[in-house]
Amino acid sequence: MSSLTDIIFLLLIFFMLTSAAVQINIDLPESDSRTVAPTDIPVMLTADGVIKFKGKITAKNQLKGLINEAKLSSDNSENATVNIIAEKNVPWKSVFEVMEIANALKMRAIISTQPRK
Repeated sequence: MSSLTDIIFLLLIFFMLTSAAVQINIDLPESDSRTVAPTDIPVMLTADGVIKFKGKITAKNQLKGLINEAKLSSDNSENATVNIIAEKNVPWKSVFEVMEIANALKMRAIISTQPRK
């Protein structure tokens, strides 16, 4: 039983270190929400119109195919979640378009926010 505890402890340390390595350097909208959600499929939208899928710049017309491919290759394909990381000044229409793609693929979509200051 103690070996299982050791493995879980090592996994906890690993996930804590890797989550600290992922940095989002954009100004996110503020929210009072305290919900922590999975980041299976990250889509970043910047105010200057750049779309990044898993950190790589992509075109809007390729986004649906990339999200579907990521969903199918995910270990948790039934509950895969699109994490929309949108800068403060991104038009709501751009966020809505990503939400529509997730809905068409029968996936959940969440919007990343930062705590209120």
